[in-house]
Amino acid sequence: MERCSWVKLDEPVYVKYHDEEWGVPVFDDRKLFEMLCLEGAQAGLSWLTILKRREGYIEAFDQFDANKIVHYDEAKLTALKNDERIIRNQLKINSVVTNAKSYLAIQKEYGSFSNYIWSFVDGKPIINEWESPQEVPITTEISDRMSKQLKKDGFKFVGSIICYSYMQAVGMVNDHTVNCHCYKNLS
Repeated sequence: MERCSWVKLDEPVYVKYHDEEWGVPVFDDRKLFEMLCLEGAQAGLSWLTILKRREGYIEAFDQFDANKIVHYDEAKLTALKNDERIIRNQLKINSVVTNAKSYLAIQKEYGSFSNYIWSFVDGKPIINEWESPQEVPITTEISDRMSKQLKKDGFKFVGSIICYSYMQAVGMVNDHTVNCHCYKNLS
């Protein structure tokens, strides 16, 4: 079975993520919020590092329930800073709280976070036809626009590279190479 060449075949968590999640369209608000937070946590690190800590993140951040996260106090933030299951970067931890507030405001304004985030691609995935991973961009005009708007709406750790990676992760764009078995399933 052929996969995108970037997949580390000796890392089962990475193979599973590639085969079952990456590029699959996500419309569930909570899952979209989780992935945005995880992409922000990944800044400057490898995605594999985050995948290996994902369950820890889910537990530490109350299943990414934004209604709970916005009420985190100093004691909770200190506990997170000392939680070895996650990346213990204070700015990244604080960004989850900030992003939860912005996320809830977006839900209120747009009816759902999904409506808001998917509007950047007119509600449907962009299907690319890359022959090799070298062709895949790290940013696009859409990720630039998304980043600018997310920042305007109060989100943190949402630069254009993070936004494009997020778009790939939640299936807003299908960047599986055409030889990958997942490409055929998502096109």
